[in-house]
Parts: sequence; structure tokens; C-alpha cells
Amino acid sequence: MKNNIKLSDLAKALFTINRHAKTAPEPQHLYFIKKEAINRLLKEKQATKVGLHFSDQPKLSNQHSTLLVKVDSYFFHIPPEKQDFKELKHLGSLDHNYRNPQTKMSLSQAKKIVYRYIDWKPKEKRQTSVPRKRYTSSYFTPSSLGKMEWPSKKTHRN
Repeated sequence: MKNNIKLSDLAKALFTINRHAKTAPEPQHLYFIKKEAINRLLKEKQATKVGLHFSDQPKLSNQHSTLLVKVDSYFFHIPPEKQDFKELKHLGSLDHNYRNPQTKMSLSQAKKIVYRYIDWKPKEKRQTSVPRKRYTSSYFTPSSLGKMEWPSKKTHRN
């Protein structure tokens, strides 16, 4: 396996990333790296496609299916490809009694493992000497009292 990463460690990392993605405010990146890793595992024949499940979250009230994939002793769902509908058995609704094995791994450690496996490098954050924006509250409007000029220095038309 790539970079001497054990399949069991990669499966635990994917489980951790998936668990965090479900509650993350912006889960797109976590789901992206999970899908990338699982697709590579499938190509390398380290993971197996089990079948299709109906999703618990229908898109725009339309029932759709997700692909169930087995990695080591863990199961994951990813979006299916057209070919999967032709080749795989539909398993119906999800079995809510099934649970993946419990795992203790930090999200940062899980991301490191998956990043190394999919050979992904985070985009460099450019550190430029841009001064930080001063905090301004949308609730507080500074008073203009004491800032008015009296008498006015503006010249009026005579």
C-alpha cells in the first residue's frame, strides 16, 4: 500500500473524517478527501463495492441511492457512478442497527493519514503584510457627537 499506510489505519482515518464531516459547518473538503481516498482504494482493489442503498436524505424530495463500500472492517457511502447501477445489487434502505467499529483518532491525525495516501497538499496560505481589519460591530454605530464643527467652517453662499 502507498507510503506504508496500513489499510486498518486508513479505514480508521476515513471513519474519523466521515464522523466529523456529518457535523462540520463546511463539510465539503472532508467529504472530498474521503471520496478521493475511497476511489483510490477501489482502483487498487483495497476496498470493495458492496451494493447500493437508498439515501436517508433525499435530494429535493427525490429518492436517490448511495454506493456502499467496504474498507477493511468499515463501511462507507459515496456517490455512485452510472455503471454501479448496472453492476451492483440494490440493498434497499439502510440498516440502522449496523454500526462501524468505534475508533479513537483525532481529526488532524486522520487528515494527515488521508492526505499522505491521496498525495494531497493544502494550498499555501500566502502571508502578505496586509494589516488586519479592525473589528467593527454591526450593532454599534459610533456617535458623531463631539465631531461636528460649530460654528461651521463651510462657507455659505451670500
